[in-house]
Amino acid sequence: MKQMTTSNKGKQLIKEFETLSLTAYLCPAKVPTIGYGHTKGVKMGQRITLAQAEDALVEDIAPIERLLNGLGINFRQEQFDALVSWVFNLGAAKFTSSTLYKKVVAKAADEEITDQMVRWVYCGKEVLAGLVNRRVTEANYFLGYNRYKVEKNVIVKV
Repeated sequence: MKQMTTSNKGKQLIKEFETLSLTAYLCPAKVPTIGYGHTKGVKMGQRITLAQAEDALVEDIAPIERLLNGLGINFRQEQFDALVSWVFNLGAAKFTSSTLYKKVVAKAADEEITDQMVRWVYCGKEVLAGLVNRRVTEANYFLGYNRYKVEKNVIVKV
């Protein structure tokens, strides 16, 4: 089985929602973050260059690619990219303990998989508009067509 990597479109998908910051900030989950959502070893007040942000993104994506490739599933590129974006945002631990993971491993219908993807819109008990928009974009990208849309910060099927 061919090992997949995240396409440039997939990286752009991540960048669309992981706003670039060359100075460390606290994300909504109160974790010091820099670059495109990079958190490993980040200290408040830290500064980086654009090149370092790009390198950190590639570094952060690599273990996700290994995880997904290790599942032994022949993903379409869009499916792979959408899952990389989802796992990048939520983390491998949440992915591997989720119903989404069980659906992916079971090779469930694409719509069953994306119905699970779009459930993850909370930070604590609060629905975040950015997560609502991200999940709709990821799910539609995974499917290759628009099944979901946002109405008043709620995800609905088209």
